[in-house]
Amino acid sequence: MRTLIAPLRVRSTGEAGRKVTWLELFFDLIFVAAVAQVAEPLRDHYSVIGLVRFAPLFALVWWAWTGHTVFSTRFDTDDVIQRGLTLVQMFAVAAMAANAKDALDSRSSAGFAAAYAAVRFILVAQYFRARQVPDARPLATRYLLGHGSAALLWLTSAFVPAPERFWLWGVAFALDLGTPWLAVRHSVKIPPDAAHLPERFGLFTLILLGESVVAVMRGMESQEDWTPSAATSAFLGMGISFLIWWWYFDGAAGACEQPVCTRRDALRSHVWTYSHFPLYLGIVILGVGIQRIVTAASRATLTTTEGAILTGAATVVMIAMSVIGTASAGRLRISSAISRSLALTLAMLVVGFIVSGFGSPVAMVVVIASLSVGQLAVALAGTLPPKSNAHLTAATEQVGV
Repeated sequence: MRTLIAPLRVRSTGEAGRKVTWLELFFDLIFVAAVAQVAEPLRDHYSVIGLVRFAPLFALVWWAWTGHTVFSTRFDTDDVIQRGLTLVQMFAVAAMAANAKDALDSRSSAGFAAAYAAVRFILVAQYFRARQVPDARPLATRYLLGHGSAALLWLTSAFVPAPERFWLWGVAFALDLGTPWLAVRHSVKIPPDAAHLPERFGLFTLILLGESVVAVMRGMESQEDWTPSAATSAFLGMGISFLIWWWYFDGAAGACEQPVCTRRDALRSHVWTYSHFPLYLGIVILGVGIQRIVTAASRATLTTTEGAILTGAATVVMIAMSVIGTASAGRLRISSAISRSLALTLAMLVVGFIVSGFGSPVAMVVVIASLSVGQLAVALAGTLPPKSNAHLTAATEQVGV
């Protein structure tokens, strides 16, 4: 029988076999459904205005997921209280998604902010429980104060009309994002689980890539005549998702263990974590854009704006992936490989903008796929997987990084 109340404990850094639980997987699926809901208007309005509406809402959904994930990877409890708090969080996320389809200055966005505030208050309650663990009290107190102050501002913003509401959003989000940095030195004593945290991020990456595949399938369903250009666009669109998967898990070692033993490790871990936001943002925007490419391949052209957004999304994915690979504890990147990756990213930006002016859907997807292949090749050839700490040190000295 499940214990009603059990004391929290800090997960031991030496604990073996820590795996993602069924509840965590269920929790992740709720968030992916929320992402799909937030992105739905972008499918109809793939424009700068649609992007401006989507990006901040997606950022809040991602940060809500990250907050719960980081907490659960540090503290171990599976009592009825924790499960109940998780259920309420999931319901609040559903409320966020239900209020995510209208404009930012609408009444729905106020409901979105109120629901997000509820998610953060629950996280604050979880950290309040964590203060009962003596070693975790300094870290938990900082998270409690930082996220608690932000949650109050989010709740207040729900009662403030636009555009004043957005100023409160900016301050509250800055508090939310800044709080983990104020607790960096305590992260060494109470680190995230070295294997569990990357596994959670890796699974979320997989689920978002799955949504991109679904987007390609939707584009395929819209085809009345299966022309060579449509087939090429669909295959390459699917291939881009495959290349991102390959690059993330092998080239960037995104799901490898991320141990935190020193302050430098804690800073590296923060960079690694935060770099996933532009990666996930780019994956979603790129997936929606590829759906439009497959749809338009045989009977329409892309507008310059659509091509520019696609180019920007692909560029953001490449930059974020490079940062994740560089910050990952699982790989050492050779300096020449970093230079080649930056050159390919610049090529994506320049060539993408040039091709977007021609309005050819097939040409755009060919450019993105080709440069993604190049990035993957550079990442695979330019990393050194460590076998031991001594090997890491020797390799670092040899390549001069």
